[in-house]
Amino acid sequence: MLIYNVTTKVSWAIHEAWVKWMLEKHIPEVMEKGGFSEYRFARLLETDETEGPTYTTQFYAANRDVYERYLAEHATALRKDALDNWGDQFIGFRSLMELVN
Repeated sequence: MLIYNVTTKVSWAIHEAWVKWMLEKHIPEVMEKGGFSEYRFARLLETDETEGPTYTTQFYAANRDVYERYLAEHATALRKDALDNWGDQFIGFRSLMELVN
């Protein structure tokens, strides 16, 4: 099992609207198009929130093929949608993890 992790720091100016967009639009689209089996959406605690809160979204993929297919077929358009909606009001990074147990 692989976990595609997206960590995002969001400005306070868009925070509430961004969370709503994530829950109602973005995450459902990733789940529908990406072939992931489940997700987790969490707010990081005990971090510097001066410029805004930080969130992590984890999408679970049964295997590498699911992840690679998502990247090849859907990731670019979904990332563009985020930029079109929120511009420079957020910053994120992505990582891929393998579930050990």
